Amino acid sequence: MAYLRSFAIILVCLLAGKAIQHVTELAIPGSIIGMLILFLVLSTGIIPSHWAKEGCHLMIRHMALLFVPIAVGLINYLDLIAANTLPILLSTLGSSLIVFLILGLAVDKKEKQ
Repeated sequence: MAYLRSFAIILVCLLAGKAIQHVTELAIPGSIIGMLILFLVLSTGIIPSHWAKEGCHLMIRHMALLFVPIAVGLINYLDLIAANTLPILLSTLGSSLIVFLILGLAVDKKEKQ
């Protein structure tokens, strides 16, 4: 029963996110909005976190299997990925460096307080 409840909570948040994305026509995917809704609902205590725990743990445990369809789908675009390897690599490294820099500055500022 715990699995059913936790999957229902996750599914309702996902569907709410997709509905919000559809109605507002935001550029953010509905699944991301649903994840934010789930985070807000759990962090504010509207829904106790242990209600969603079982389903989340099950999905995390089998996360590798959930990436198989994505990896297989990427094979269709190997020529496109190969042609854009340098921009992909530079944007990945650049965004990581920006995150590290901002995080370092934030931690430095926090420690000085």
